[in-house]
Amino acid sequence: MMSRVDENSPIYLQLREVVRERIDTGEYAPGCHIPSENALAKTYGVNRLTVRSALDALVEEGILKRVQGKGVFIVGKRIERDLDTLTGFHKAIEGGKAKPSVKILERARRKAGSVYARRLAINPDDDIFFVKRLNLANGMPISVEQTYIPSELIPNLLDIDLEVFSLYDAYGFYGSAPVRAWQTLDIVPLEPSVARMLDVDVSTDALLFTCQSFREDGRIVEFMRSYNRSDACFFTIKNGVR
Repeated sequence: MMSRVDENSPIYLQLREVVRERIDTGEYAPGCHIPSENALAKTYGVNRLTVRSALDALVEEGILKRVQGKGVFIVGKRIERDLDTLTGFHKAIEGGKAKPSVKILERARRKAGSVYARRLAINPDDDIFFVKRLNLANGMPISVEQTYIPSELIPNLLDIDLEVFSLYDAYGFYGSAPVRAWQTLDIVPLEPSVARMLDVDVSTDALLFTCQSFREDGRIVEFMRSYNRSDACFFTIKNGVR
């Protein structure tokens, strides 16, 4: 049973403060889901309605986020960014009046190695996260993204549900929101495996978009390459950032 904050305070408010404290101390990390209502009810010796009321109060504050079929996630402290000049996949697709979705294909922790150490300005023996995802618009595959991130910038990235939160959300949780980027755009042939993921003929050329993003202090946040269907999207560059 949890300790009482105030004998006259409703139990759900006391539980709300307990959960808030777990978030503030980092026990419940940004981008991760918290224990289920049943688990919390059992842990603190209260009923599920009390748990739900406590969580609803934190949802109303914007600290938690409910996702149907997945659970309740910690939103954390968000950093406001200019979406007109630093636009990720979801914002771009929504701007075109389509429904975006993401499928995570691979996510792993590995050593940077010489190639990505140079890309990220770190040591070859440093750990990085690799995220490979398929972006869709109205259910149609649009692009395959491969992203490399210094692991120290987002220590719990493997625990964050990237089908609920974007990488930009994750960067914001840890004060590493990108503010500028170096980009290139090329026309390239597709590897057969990528062509299958994009549901196009292997002879189809793709738009290869690469991006090296920086945060305010000049630290490199990520190196990303994205293979895009040339029949389904195009790029415009504004102020040198995506």
